[in-house]
Amino acid sequence: QVRLVESGGGLVQPGGSLRLSCAASGSIFSIGSMRWFRQAPGKQRELVAVITSAGNTNYADSVKGRFTISRDNAKNTVYLQMNSLKPEDTAVYYCNAVIRPTSDRPYNDYWGQGTQVTVSS
Repeated sequence: QVRLVESGGGLVQPGGSLRLSCAASGSIFSIGSMRWFRQAPGKQRELVAVITSAGNTNYADSVKGRFTISRDNAKNTVYLQMNSLKPEDTAVYYCNAVIRPTSDRPYNDYWGQGTQVTVSS
């Protein structure tokens, strides 16, 4: 059983920073791309950032220059460093990863439970 567990959310003032973490555990043979999504109240879930197994990254226009995605393959963990936070960044942030549980099984999509980020004065 593969699990993704996020941590690091909370309440922060505008202009502040937070660092989210997402650790994958369980039966893991290999991990492909890892992503962060977010969903604000009344809005659709949107892709925030993605990092491939090779370390290539891509970001939503709304967070470019403020957010940085990274991963530690030895720890099966992906991070999202969020700087210069704005009230419009308020959302539940979800971790997503494409994981191959064993060598004889295909890659599958896994999601974390989400962590709340609130940017408010």
